[in-house]
Amino acid sequence: MTANANTAPTAENGATAFIPLNKLRRHPKNARKTPHSEASIEAKAASIAAKGMLQNLVVEPEHDGEGEPTGFYLVTIGEGRRLAQLLRVKRKQIKKTEPIRCVVDTTNDPAEISLDENVTRENLHPADEFERFRELAEMRGWGAEEIAARFGVSAHVVKQRLRLGAVSPKLMQVYRDGDLTLDQLMAFAITEDHARQEQVYENLSHNREPWIIRRDLTKTNVAATDRRAIFVGAQAYTEAGGNIIRDLFTEDRGGFYEDAALLDRLVIDKLERIASQVQEAEGWKWVSVHIDYPHGNGMRRVYPHPVELSEQDEAAYAAAQEEYDRLSSEYEGADELPDDVDARFGELEAEIERIDALRHAYDPDEIARGGMFVVLSHDGTARIERGFIRAEDERPEPEAEDGATIIDGVRVNGDGEIIGDDEDDDHVSTLEAEDEEAEEDGKPLSDLLVRDLTAHRTLGLRLALGEQPDMALIAVTHALAAQTFYRGVDATCLEVRPTSAHLGGHADGIEDMAAGKALADRHAGWAADMPRDVADLWGFIAGLDQASIMVLFAHCASLTVNAVKLPWERKPRAHETADRLATAVALDMTAHWTTTARTYLGRVTKAHILAAVREALGDEAADRIADLKKQPMAEAAEQLLAGTGWLPPLMRTAQPAWLTDEQPDAPRTEAGDAHEVGEPEAFAAAAE
Repeated sequence: MTANANTAPTAENGATAFIPLNKLRRHPKNARKTPHSEASIEAKAASIAAKGMLQNLVVEPEHDGEGEPTGFYLVTIGEGRRLAQLLRVKRKQIKKTEPIRCVVDTTNDPAEISLDENVTRENLHPADEFERFRELAEMRGWGAEEIAARFGVSAHVVKQRLRLGAVSPKLMQVYRDGDLTLDQLMAFAITEDHARQEQVYENLSHNREPWIIRRDLTKTNVAATDRRAIFVGAQAYTEAGGNIIRDLFTEDRGGFYEDAALLDRLVIDKLERIASQVQEAEGWKWVSVHIDYPHGNGMRRVYPHPVELSEQDEAAYAAAQEEYDRLSSEYEGADELPDDVDARFGELEAEIERIDALRHAYDPDEIARGGMFVVLSHDGTARIERGFIRAEDERPEPEAEDGATIIDGVRVNGDGEIIGDDEDDDHVSTLEAEDEEAEEDGKPLSDLLVRDLTAHRTLGLRLALGEQPDMALIAVTHALAAQTFYRGVDATCLEVRPTSAHLGGHADGIEDMAAGKALADRHAGWAADMPRDVADLWGFIAGLDQASIMVLFAHCASLTVNAVKLPWERKPRAHETADRLATAVALDMTAHWTTTARTYLGRVTKAHILAAVREALGDEAADRIADLKKQPMAEAAEQLLAGTGWLPPLMRTAQPAWLTDEQPDAPRTEAGDAHEVGEPEAFAAAAE
């Protein structure tokens, strides 16, 4: 039985009728009082658009108060499909008079059959759903976008279902049997390698947390946050045939690069291209490429020296600086710069930086004999370290005419033996005669007298230097700098011997971290300013302003700090001083170090791990991981402690007393004291 577009048909019980959509209404006795979700209606609309109405609606005629038919029908079963069709009308996909296939039921209780429809059905098992989606993709050749359009869900949801459908059939059956949760199945879906999935499953202990499954599946892969992955980039890696494992169910921060060996090769290839370009442009004799910086290479290092700018560069620098200052003054109060002015600022800054770089240069001879390392920095950028001289490239010592090497004025043969002058051996009697004559003609002073006189002079220097603090600062800074920046020279009369312990032997990779690079950059900056000849160092330091001398002094002094605790050493006072120094400089190790399973948690006992979590987050957080094994506990603790700033006691800095409420009264200073105190807060901290 059919009806025209505007007339609802009359039908007997059990009859099938095509009723115009605008003649259908929701039944007030429908069991579902909670509205259908928008996602549900969207999915039904998409399904109907792609495949048509697969199920009919069940309806009954509507009657008015007097029992007369109104011409409308009330939907007992299929209200969701009616709403989906109304959504299609709204989108102008169909007309509001679209005929809908319905079955008329005037016998059953509408409330009962509506309830029956919703409670006696059983949803498809998720495993079956995942596998069917996978089959659609493989057998029909449909992509995620097309499947999503046909089922009214997002493409991301389809990709998730496809990934779950690709899990090993063995594990899928375990999931069907209820021995794996959906979260655990999602964790296994991070890779499509069935053998790997099954291997990890078989090796799982009683603890099957999803994060542990993900960790075990990706332990041989490289995280996208790794410096190697950042340097190469996802596009270059995939173009080279690499596969990036993506976790569709958690925030994976770019995923995992599956082939670590391929990634390392791409890193080296890219570093070699950079090294080749720099070597060609600058002319270094050799270049060596490494992923990690080769500490302890044993080579002497040279730094660029200050050079005079050409008249042309000086004029260009002055012009750029003048225009920069003029624009800065002109737009000083502006909230936003015009585009052309902003662009001009960028050009001027680039020009000033370019010319500034010309103020320091390596000696051409050093470039001809030296080389550079090109390595991967901690932040995923190329790091170029120049100025290394190999032992075989060192300039040879001058040789005498007879082939002997002259070292500090002494002739030495190939075996290192001091050799004399044959003429001296042949004319001993002549020299003795000359010595006798020299008594009357300028004989050098005796060693005993020289020591006597210079001892008195040394005493005078000590007394005078102690009375001139400014000059003492220059002298000590000179002594430190001479031994810090110059190799194999004895250019200071102060017996101050700076010792700088190599930290790489105590903490692997420490010099490649951000703090290590910052220190190396600071050192290189000062090294570039040092005069070539150590004989000119005194004049250089004496010519600095007071602030610059203090900064250089601080840098040289900082390199001598050694707070490393060694098991065989007993230096309690030294370590107490290190603690006081940390307080005085307000050391905040959270800026340089983070508590992770690698740096700390995986290297201490479970009791220490729980104590750390308990101190940072409380008993409840510690109790949640108390039953884990050592390594899973360490990794779980790393996640819990992230962002808390928790540090092991050895890394903490005590708060200075002057920052606390119980600040002691400052000692009274009598009028006329010989020393005035400046910057009281800093001195108070240093004195604790």
